[in-house]
Amino acid sequence: MDRLSTTTLLPETFQGTRDDVTEQIGVIWQQIKAPVIVPLLRLSVFLCLVMSVMLLAEKVYLAIVIVLVKLFGRGPHKRYRFEPIRDDLELGNSAYPMVLIQIPMYNEREVYQLSIGAACGLSWPSDRIIIQVLDDSTDPVIKDLVQLECDRWASKGINIKYEIRDNRHGYKAGALKEGMKHEYVKDCDYVVIFDADFQPEPDFLWRTIPFLVHNPEIGLVQTRWKFVNADECLMTRMQEMSLDYHFTVEQEVGSSTYAFFGFNGTAGVWRISALNEAGGWKDRTTVEDMDLAVRASLKGWKFVFLGDVRVKNELPSTLNAYRYQQHRWSCGPANLFRKMFKEIATNKKVNLWKKIHVIYSFFFVRKVVAHIVTFVFYCVVIPTTVLVPEVQIPKWGAVYIPSMITLLNAVGTLRSLHLLVFWICFENVMSLHRTKATFIGLLEAGRVNEWVVTEKLGEGLKTKTAAKSTKKFRFRIGERLHLLELGTGAYLFFCGCYDLAFGNNHYFIYLFLQAFAFFTVGVGYVGTIVPHA
Repeated sequence: MDRLSTTTLLPETFQGTRDDVTEQIGVIWQQIKAPVIVPLLRLSVFLCLVMSVMLLAEKVYLAIVIVLVKLFGRGPHKRYRFEPIRDDLELGNSAYPMVLIQIPMYNEREVYQLSIGAACGLSWPSDRIIIQVLDDSTDPVIKDLVQLECDRWASKGINIKYEIRDNRHGYKAGALKEGMKHEYVKDCDYVVIFDADFQPEPDFLWRTIPFLVHNPEIGLVQTRWKFVNADECLMTRMQEMSLDYHFTVEQEVGSSTYAFFGFNGTAGVWRISALNEAGGWKDRTTVEDMDLAVRASLKGWKFVFLGDVRVKNELPSTLNAYRYQQHRWSCGPANLFRKMFKEIATNKKVNLWKKIHVIYSFFFVRKVVAHIVTFVFYCVVIPTTVLVPEVQIPKWGAVYIPSMITLLNAVGTLRSLHLLVFWICFENVMSLHRTKATFIGLLEAGRVNEWVVTEKLGEGLKTKTAAKSTKKFRFRIGERLHLLELGTGAYLFFCGCYDLAFGNNHYFIYLFLQAFAFFTVGVGYVGTIVPHA
């Protein structure tokens, strides 16, 4: 890239047309550039390169472990005892453990029938299972519908309980905690949690409960998610790529090595004694599931991930729903890291390597560094070096490391490999919100405890939406414009134009693509768009 002189901001071709305002800006720029901008930018480049190396090392480590696990067949059935639970003529159905199914929901008009129906269809002795619908709905019509559905299944002989509260304290954690207080729960050995859009297969309990029955050291069995609407739009395909990597690699490695990973909040089975020993559900962060998992792990309990057991569910397909979800998933872990760092570091029940894994790998690199470096480096620092050519980024940091990280991420969903460029741009856009949420969690500021239930459209509403959109389509401008994305896109576009005209690093190719992605999200033209009547 051609060097700018130390006495001028714009190239000489611009000097003749520069007005007074531009001249004043140029003077100010030159006064702060050498003593302030250049040193800060160099420091930022250095820190971002360090974080990039940390992230790459984590990805390479995960890749090596998962390859070894697959090569040597070290799956959960090899590491733990597994025997199907069989009938006992003397004990009868009492040979089967008592299982509690919890379904927390909040105004889930579109999916409540799916989750309740799937839970009631689980294959297990009817007198050894209790289905508990924890309804925090505020809409009386929806509450009546959910209660009618529970009554309908109860009339068929299903042991189903409809439980409500007079408040929403603690949100989902509060509902689950309240559900565990009922007298009939004392007879249960295990508890299964399914969010309102999750639909387990009938054999779910047969494939998960035996791990807990035959291995008393196991406190949690987590299963994989299967996305029923992954092909609905490009945004759901992008989500599938990220989540498939999480399950295929991160969860599998955590289960195979340290027997620790974050509980996903649903589609998992807890040993009730492990849950109680860990202190039960707490609502101090918006990731009550991860909070419980960390506390249980510090008590010495092991976790098992079953990648071959998949539970159908729905990805958020509207942009607003996805943004709220990502805020909660980014802010919550950062806030939990802040709250539990000392407790993890001083714990006496787990070894040093597990502490390092939880603090450094699980929390710091994946939940903090990954979000910050993605936005700060690729959307702020690299574009800014176009305007400050005194600061150079080595090619290995700007090209090779990001390429390797991206390819290692893509192994989770090979069917979407051709969408890699779209995925990169989309993830960088979402990193804006994840970074903001991460700092909110670390600093315990503003929206740290904000909880917005992820909107589900359900098949019925999608059909209605499609029919309605063919007749009439309107949207409100205020609901579709996102100023942060538009502002970032404008900055990237400006840097791209500047690099195209005066640079020689060819950053403009990336900058224009990324700017287009920010503009697309900025005008809300992504995901499923629900038209107004």
